Amino acid sequence: MRPFLLRRALCFALVVAAASLGSSCDRQAGGTLAVVVIGDSPTITDPSEAPIGIADALLLASTAQGLVRFDARGQVVPGLAETWNVSDDGLSYIFRLANTEWPDGRRVTAERVARLLRRHIAPGSENPIKDALGAVAEVVPMTDRVLEIRLNSPRPDLLQLLAHPQLTLVYQGQGAGPFALQREQALVRLTREVATPDEEQTRTEQLQLRSASAREAVAQFAAGTADLVIGGTFADLPYARAIELPRRALQFDPASGLFGLVPVRAEGLLATAEVRQLLSQAIDREALLAAFAVPGLAPRTTVLEPGLADLPDPAPQPWTAVPLAERQPALVATARQLLGPERRSIRIALPEGPGSELLLDRLRRDWGAIGLDVELAERRSRADLRLVDQVAPSNSPAWFLRSFRCGVAKVCDSQADELIEGARSTLVLAQRSALLLEASRQIDAAQLFIPLAAPVRWSLVSPRVSGFSGNRFALHTLTGLEERLSREE
Repeated sequence: MRPFLLRRALCFALVVAAASLGSSCDRQAGGTLAVVVIGDSPTITDPSEAPIGIADALLLASTAQGLVRFDARGQVVPGLAETWNVSDDGLSYIFRLANTEWPDGRRVTAERVARLLRRHIAPGSENPIKDALGAVAEVVPMTDRVLEIRLNSPRPDLLQLLAHPQLTLVYQGQGAGPFALQREQALVRLTREVATPDEEQTRTEQLQLRSASAREAVAQFAAGTADLVIGGTFADLPYARAIELPRRALQFDPASGLFGLVPVRAEGLLATAEVRQLLSQAIDREALLAAFAVPGLAPRTTVLEPGLADLPDPAPQPWTAVPLAERQPALVATARQLLGPERRSIRIALPEGPGSELLLDRLRRDWGAIGLDVELAERRSRADLRLVDQVAPSNSPAWFLRSFRCGVAKVCDSQADELIEGARSTLVLAQRSALLLEASRQIDAAQLFIPLAAPVRWSLVSPRVSGFSGNRFALHTLTGLEERLSREE
C-alpha cells in the first residue's frame, strides 16, 4: 500500500476507534494519571524465569527495584542500594542497602539480594541480559546490609546493566516498590507516598496503567482518556502520524541499539559476503528515514554506532561517499555477475504493522532496481533475512557485537568470535577496546548485519506529564511524572 493511501486508511481507523472509546477508559478524577503501554497486559514476571515484554518491564520498574535504577533521563540513581563504591581496578562493586522492606514486612537483606541476583545470571536463567554479565565472578553478602559484586575483568557499564528492569529483584512474586500495586481486571493502579521537601508531610502519587494495541493507545490519547502512551516502535509509528495530535505530544527517544537486517540461513542467496554487501550498498537509507521522519535519526552502515564507551565513533563505509544514483550502474552490473540474469526472490521476516509496510516498500524499490523481488515471509522459518530491532541495555560496544557470534547467528565469522572472547577476558580496558573495534571491522567486512539506523521508540505525552524525558535506553520511570525536570538533571 502506498504511503498516502496507508495514511488515509490509518486515519479513518483511528477516528472510528477514538469515537467508540469515548470516556470508557476509567480515567480517574482527583489527579490520577492514565498511562497506556503498547503491548500485552503487564504482569509481575521474574525475568530470570521467562522473557518479559515492554509492558512487563514498565510494571517491574514501577513496583520492583534492582540495586540501582534509571531516572527519567536514563541516569543511574539509587534503588535498593543507597550508596555504592567501585574499586580502583574496576573489579569490585560494593553496595550498601537502604533500610527497606519487602511487601510482606520482611527486611531487604544483602543475603536475599545476593541470592536473587545470582538467580539472574545462573546457567538456567532466561534473562536476556545474562550474557552481558559474563564478567561477574561472585555476588557476596558481606554484612546484613552490604554486598559485593566481584568481576573477572572490568565492566564500566555494570551499573547501567544493574539499573535495567530485566535485573529488578522479585521476591515471592513481589518487588520492593517504589509503587504499591492494586490490580482491577485489566487495569493496574499504582500508588506511592512521596515526601515533601520539608519532609514534615507526604503527598500521594497515583496513576493507572493499562495496555492496548498501538492503534487503540493512539485513539485513547487523541480522545483525552490517556495522559501518556509508552512503547511505540517503527512498526506502529504511522498510527501516531495518521491523526492530528497536540504540539510536542509525539516524542522520540534518542535510542541506542541495533536496527537492521540479519541473514537467517547460511546457504542460498545470502551465502556470500559479496551478495550481502551488494544488498547493503543498494539501500537508499536517506529515503527510508525520510519516510519515517524521526528527528535526529541518521543512516547507519556499521554495526557499531557513535557514542559508545571507550571507542572512537565508527567511520561510515567508504561507498557512502558516492551518491546512490551515481553508483547504481555499478551495483546493477555486480548484481548480474553475482545473481545471474534472471530475477531472484528474497523473503524478509518483519513484525506486523504499517511501519513494516513502509520498510518493505522501500526495500522493494531499492532491491528491485538490482533484479530482486522482495517478499514478506509468511513464516519466519522461510525467511532469508529478519529484522533486528533492539535497544542496547548499556553503552558497551560488546553488546552490539555478541549478537553475531557463531552459535547465536546463522551466518558468522570465527575470527570475529575469537576477538570478542579475547575482549571479554582481558583486564586492560584499552586492549579490550582494541579487540572489540577489530571485531566490529570483521563483522562489517563480512556483512553479517545490514545496518539501517538506530531503533525508533516513541511516546505520546500530554502537557500534564512534565516529568517525562527521552533517553538512550528507551526506558521510562513512572515516578514523578508531574514533577517538572530541572535543567541540571
